[in-house]
Amino acid sequence: MGDPRRQHKKYATPRHPWRRDQLDVELRLLGEYGLRNKHELWRYKTMLSEIRGIARALLAKSGLEREKSEQEFLLRLKRMGLAGDNATIDDTLDLDIRDLLERRLQTVVFRNGLAGSPSQARQLIAHGHVSVGGRTVSVPSYLVTKTDQEHIGYSDESALAKSDHPVRKAMGEQPAEPSPPEAGSRKGAS
Repeated sequence: MGDPRRQHKKYATPRHPWRRDQLDVELRLLGEYGLRNKHELWRYKTMLSEIRGIARALLAKSGLEREKSEQEFLLRLKRMGLAGDNATIDDTLDLDIRDLLERRLQTVVFRNGLAGSPSQARQLIAHGHVSVGGRTVSVPSYLVTKTDQEHIGYSDESALAKSDHPVRKAMGEQPAEPSPPEAGSRKGAS
């Protein structure tokens, strides 16, 4: 047990932090999912590594002990939304970092259309405008379970709960895709 005043890192840094291809992939993921910094990304990479390590350890076991542990592990992954109903241990080895990032509250709020961008989703969550199952959650990195996913909405105490709020009106007026310009019109032509 450690000292509670001295928290330990929950992530492992890359072995080669200055590889160009790795930097590009990390930067793309930061922008796509609205992560604050690379520490958040590394935390999910470490979590994914731990899940794969457990799966490999289960594959090495044999007999009844393996079956019981395997069922418990797969049930936990199913509740988290990382595994399908008929998933196997081999399927957990195929998990990607994007699978974990898609389960974050920030991403789910953005994908459900409660926010216009991942950054706005992060802001709404941090300011206490989003609730999960009737309980206000202010942590953007909260991992949403499958059962909680359909209970995500604006918090009752939030001003955004009213449909006539200016932010909600502005999001409703934004087109999903930009319309293509008409064939005959050009800029500057009259």
